[in-house]
Amino acid sequence: MSKVIAVLGAGTGLGVSVARRFGKEGFRVALVARRRDRLDDLVARLAEEGVEAAAFPADLSDPAQVPALVAAVRDRFGRIDVVEYGPIGGDQSFTPAARLDATTLEGLSRLLLLTPVEVFRAVLPEMTERGDGALLMTTGYSAVRPMPHLSGFGPVMAAARNYLYSLHGELAGTGVYAGTLTVAAMITGSEQAETAAESAAAADADFGGLEVTAVHPDELAEHYWDMYTRRDRVEQAHPAELTPRDDRS
Repeated sequence: MSKVIAVLGAGTGLGVSVARRFGKEGFRVALVARRRDRLDDLVARLAEEGVEAAAFPADLSDPAQVPALVAAVRDRFGRIDVVEYGPIGGDQSFTPAARLDATTLEGLSRLLLLTPVEVFRAVLPEMTERGDGALLMTTGYSAVRPMPHLSGFGPVMAAARNYLYSLHGELAGTGVYAGTLTVAAMITGSEQAETAAESAAAADADFGGLEVTAVHPDELAEHYWDMYTRRDRVEQAHPAELTPRDDRS
């Protein structure tokens, strides 16, 4: 039976590129996001390229939906071998730390920390029993390097990154890999890229001397495939020179 990757936060940017890259290697693909119409479009696009995919509409900001979502993917495909979690949409933006409040953090935490923890916890038993699997999470560079005006996402993704590092170490020797792809670039073709020009936060932000460039999502998907196959590091950044050095990985 061919392997299955679940792409959570599937969209027109990184999500479909990851689906295409793993599909090229024979993976079947579960696409998860809020909007059924967009998912159906992606399923059709992948089918034209010879990739078997199915749509699973779900609100990833609600951790309580995880058990039903994982069960639905298993019912359709019979297994889950890889999870890629990266649900950043065009309707989300940074918040300056001076204006950050508990309500904003609570909403971001549900989407970017609580739900991925629940997803990974739900699929780990079958992966460890099989002795093979991968848990992949996309984070932004503000999780690694705090910067003025670029808060909100950063504190929550930093917590998720901390969790991934711990998980990576705990899974050593089990055959299950956990890693994070940290992106310090605007992903072309994504919803976020489409709305970036309208974002006051993006226009006014001080990136602390960091030059933010554009990257094609296929390049990031290639990073993920390399991480999955090599399993030799807990974190990969784009651009590559920003990758943190950690002997524990």
